[in-house]
Amino acid sequence: MVIVAGSLRVDPRGRADYLAGCEEVIGAARRAPGCRDFGISADTTDPGRVNIFERWDSQSAVDAFRGDGVGDEQAQAILSAAVAEYDVADIRILAGDPD
Repeated sequence: MVIVAGSLRVDPRGRADYLAGCEEVIGAARRAPGCRDFGISADTTDPGRVNIFERWDSQSAVDAFRGDGVGDEQAQAILSAAVAEYDVADIRILAGDPD
């Protein structure tokens, strides 16, 4: 399993528009083969922060979906980014059934 997690910095005045522009990619990711979860969301305490969280079956599933990366309009809105991929070797269930 691969986890992609981190955050982006955007202008707080444009964060709602940035997130609205992400709705299509979120839907496409969630329908993509190998995607278990995909979220891009507003941070509740920092108005310029956007949180990223993705879970994928494999690196090849991530790579197949990722393609060329974000579009030009999205890229221009991102002031900085700190996002990483993590290869997961084991899982400990804390609550509920894993999907």
